[in-house]
Amino acid sequence: MGFTFARNPFFQNNLINMYAKCGNLMDARKLFDRMTERDIFSWNMIIAAYRKHGFPEEALQLFHQIKPSGVEADQFTFVSILPACAKMGAHEHGIIIHQRIIERGLLSNVVVASALIDMYAKCGSIQKACELFDKLPKRDAVSWNSMIAGYVQNGVLDQAVKLFKEMPQPNVVSWNAIIAGYAQNGAFDEAMRLFEEMPQPNVVSWNAIIAGYAQNGFVEKALEIFKQMQLARVKPDSATFAGVLPACAKTGALEQGMEFHQRIIKSGFLSDVAVVNSIIDMYAKCGSIKKAHDLFDKMHHPNVVSWTAMIAGYAMHGYGKDALKVFEAMKDSQIQPNHVSFICVLFACSHTGLVDEGGKYFNCMTEAHYIIPTMDHYVCMADLLGRVGYLEEALNFIIKMPLKPDVDVWMSLLGVCRSHENIELGEFAAEQLFELDPKHTSSYVLLSDIYAKEGKWAGLQKIRKLSKDRGIKKIPGCSWIEVHKMVHVFCVGDRSHPQTEDIYKMLEILTWEMKAAGYLPDSRHVSNDVEEEERELYMLHHSEKLAIAFGLLNTSPGIVIRVVKNLRVCIDCHNATKFISKLVAREIVVRDANRFHHFKHGQCSCGDYW
Repeated sequence: MGFTFARNPFFQNNLINMYAKCGNLMDARKLFDRMTERDIFSWNMIIAAYRKHGFPEEALQLFHQIKPSGVEADQFTFVSILPACAKMGAHEHGIIIHQRIIERGLLSNVVVASALIDMYAKCGSIQKACELFDKLPKRDAVSWNSMIAGYVQNGVLDQAVKLFKEMPQPNVVSWNAIIAGYAQNGAFDEAMRLFEEMPQPNVVSWNAIIAGYAQNGFVEKALEIFKQMQLARVKPDSATFAGVLPACAKTGALEQGMEFHQRIIKSGFLSDVAVVNSIIDMYAKCGSIKKAHDLFDKMHHPNVVSWTAMIAGYAMHGYGKDALKVFEAMKDSQIQPNHVSFICVLFACSHTGLVDEGGKYFNCMTEAHYIIPTMDHYVCMADLLGRVGYLEEALNFIIKMPLKPDVDVWMSLLGVCRSHENIELGEFAAEQLFELDPKHTSSYVLLSDIYAKEGKWAGLQKIRKLSKDRGIKKIPGCSWIEVHKMVHVFCVGDRSHPQTEDIYKMLEILTWEMKAAGYLPDSRHVSNDVEEEERELYMLHHSEKLAIAFGLLNTSPGIVIRVVKNLRVCIDCHNATKFISKLVAREIVVRDANRFHHFKHGQCSCGDYW
């Protein structure tokens, strides 16, 4: 009797549901795989579980197994799987699912159609979404809002506004979508106006304005709107803080991030796991990995996002072995890692030269965790091999991988070719990039650096001419530094700051002292068609050097200087910052486009491996 009950599909489906709600996907999958009889409810349960817990690839893989198993998908299947396609940007899979919906006669179902519209819009196919919307025999609020949000997400704001005005009865979701659209596109005047016209602005409306300012880097304005929200007696929710904390993380605004942390405590949201995850991420990205871990240790029930945030934090800071320890602790806690967790683990291995460990984790993804590697995983592995000097192995890995190599893979190979000064392979990688994306700025910059480092001036002039002919403009280096809760921005050669004269004087003094201590400027990547003195002067005016000088001028001795840069730190700035940290007896933390560098006593935490 007990055996019959255990084999009962109804009982097994409910057991899968229970495992999924507890976040135990491993046992849910094992039970699903052992089922001798599966109905569509079984498939829907496991697919929804994978999607909701951040495994869209696995959800999609399972979906494609339904029809061969002899079971037909229903409307709940499609409504569950389409958001997974949207999350991944899996446009081709979405087209296949669209055809299946037509075959099942469900295209007239407004719920399914709305999910389909949302998928196309989020995959960047706004025209297809519009065609579906226009053909809908009946439109509900969800379909209208899906289309409006689709236009907003694709930057077609005028069409979003037009549709909003045509909507019979706009609801709060519609209003919020339009307000968010204006705010995210920097049209703040049109956003504060619509906000004031809104019949009953709710917390989502306030969040849209706050997030709009925050995402555009206006952290102080976001804080001001937050204060207005409190004065209006609108209680903030988790999304309020989730909207502004990433802005603090983006600009390295640690002091303002800490202020929001205090506000979160006062608002009673410290028990909200999603909010705590955002704080952990903010501390890690602002350079305070200790504060991130202290907060993580206090969590009663960290979820996969919490664990992954800590793994990512240690990986960004170059503490690869610590990142792996956290990953193993997560598995010991019976938390199933997702595809992002493995990206962070592989990134950690890549930036600390842990080749064997990286290969082990890459293989165990599919073998033990049923996770299909995505392009991001392949990029990490190629980068891992290349960084330790296994350039041929990295190339073979790229050529043999089951996915067609994209820009990121070839950029990874080109980057390590620069580090290891391999011109031949660098040129090959650059050729692939020029073919895939002729307008990709970084590919021209990296190849130029390879030529410059090797003194191949003819090659350098050739690539510069090519980039000029194609209208390529180099992204200017910019650095951010927070002092007394204000974020200051510096660009290369910047002279717009009120303290410009003092900043440049400080740099001159530092350069003189550094040279006396043995510093030799590395200006190899600067063109040889200018005098050496002018080349050194150009290096002196890099954005992070300006930000560091400003920090030294405006903070007390002993205070850690934290700088965020939008590009990879160059060799000369890296060497110079090591000298400066020793000369001024200060810790200097620099976050570049790749990782963190902690400079202290003339050394860097990366060990000159970045």
